[in-house]
This record gives sequence, structure tokens and C-alpha cells, in this order.
Amino acid sequence: MAHATADPIADALTRLVGIGPVLALTLRAEIGILTRFATWPQLASYAGLVPRVEASAGRAWHGRITREGSPWLRWALVEAAIHAMRRQDATGRWARQLAVRKSVGRARVALARVLCRDVWRTWQTIG
Repeated sequence: MAHATADPIADALTRLVGIGPVLALTLRAEIGILTRFATWPQLASYAGLVPRVEASAGRAWHGRITREGSPWLRWALVEAAIHAMRRQDATGRWARQLAVRKSVGRARVALARVLCRDVWRTWQTIG
């Protein structure tokens, strides 16, 4: 707990819904230097949370997530998504509706991809 409050980036990440001190430090350690990622979709791709895409002749097929990249980062984001399903904003409502339509697991992965965006934006404002 003391390490998370001493680090300004980890402290800022704990303000996001679903991310506590342990997950904030895990995200901090797994991402390392944020300037490696120019955009948040690149961070999501590094975490392996983007779908596989097969495209040919103007048609595209989107499959399961790639699972390429850091498994610990993917785990931390999905763990945070489990708790972030309780968000009271539009993103939380979207995730709960997706859980009803598709499945809870798919909704968690989709919300973890959105959390990549939130983590990237929060980190950008700090450092």
C-alpha cells in the first residue's frame, strides 16, 4: 500500500474503478515506460486484448483475442474489469448489457480493453 501511494502513477491508477494498489503496481511494472505506446490500442494489443482479424477481398472476420504480449498485464486488466463492471457511468452500463447479450467472460475482456484506454489516458496526464 505504501509503495502505491509513493508512486504518483500508481496512485493515479488507483483512482480508476476496479484498480487497487496491488493492481496499480502490477500495471505499472508490466507497462514500464508508456511512451512505447503511441496510442491506447497499441497498449491493448500489447496486452493481447484485441481480436484476431482475417481479412481478404473486402471481407473481415474477427475472432478470439490474440493473447499475444504480456499475460500478467492481461490478467491485471481482466481482474480490474471484474470490479469495474459496477461502474455507474455509460461504460459500466454498456458492459453489463454486453454480459447479458454475449457472456460475462466476453464482457470482462471487452471492458479490460476499455480499461486500457482509461489507464493510458490517466498515465498520460501524470507523466
